[in-house]
Amino acid sequence: MAARGRLMRTECVEIERSSGNVFADLGLPDADAHMLKAELVARIDKIIRERRLKQVEAAKLLGLSQPDVSRLLRGNFREYSLERLLRLLARLGRDVDIVIRESSLE
Repeated sequence: MAARGRLMRTECVEIERSSGNVFADLGLPDADAHMLKAELVARIDKIIRERRLKQVEAAKLLGLSQPDVSRLLRGNFREYSLERLLRLLARLGRDVDIVIRESSLE
């Protein structure tokens, strides 16, 4: 009750709507690539959770060490290429299709 008798100080906080890509919102270079990698890692994490795999088991399937799996799932995926992440999904039994079509902007 240390705050008893004190007025709460409020600060004006500006809220900005996200573009949908937090990496772009933060002004990071290669934001689209980072967002795609994050989405792939989220898929990898979901598969591991759905299968109720321990990190040691997932590491064996993925051909990684357990500490590497831990780092990957905590969001430290900067050193992973898109190709490598796609290979990890394939090792988890997923087919990946890349679709190229005309842009709706043209």
